[in-house]
Amino acid sequence: MRLEELTAKALETAGIDRYQLALAVAKRSDELHDGAPSKLNIDPKTIKSADLALMEIAEGLVIVKGFRDIE
Repeated sequence: MRLEELTAKALETAGIDRYQLALAVAKRSDELHDGAPSKLNIDPKTIKSADLALMEIAEGLVIVKGFRDIE
């Protein structure tokens, strides 16, 4: 899947905007880089941690929470 399609799927699945998605991907990427196990059947050593984090969010395997709308 292309990066643009994966990003669109992640935005739709998580129900957040692109800035919140960037923060969520960065946080999950740090966790993966620090040794957290992947929730997909992909070896983390064969793919960049940011790409893997985006795939996990797009598949709904990582729940993104903690964001709230300010009105």
